[in-house]
Amino acid sequence: MMNAISKKTIRPTLSPMLISIFKKVELEKRKSDEIFQTLGWEELPSELKFEIEEDVIGYYNELHGQYSTNCEFVQRRRESVDFWVKSYMDRLCSLETAIKSLKVNRI
Repeated sequence: MMNAISKKTIRPTLSPMLISIFKKVELEKRKSDEIFQTLGWEELPSELKFEIEEDVIGYYNELHGQYSTNCEFVQRRRESVDFWVKSYMDRLCSLETAIKSLKVNRI
């Protein structure tokens, strides 16, 4: 006979606030995946998607009339994103080069 003590597994309960945060993140992830798919960029590696995710969401929001910009810096950034993504997809540059070129240095 074994003298094993049965331990109950304690499962933490998630607060309603935490559940709503998880749902919001999941919704944003689905939206982001849909945008990448629409652009034909769904096969990009996660590291590259992470670097350009804000830019891609900006494309989507502008196309859906949420705002409009004529800023030359925004236009240059868009051209840079398009250039490096296409260069990576056409195997003209490595993943590391594309990521390094698109990395935004935050202040």
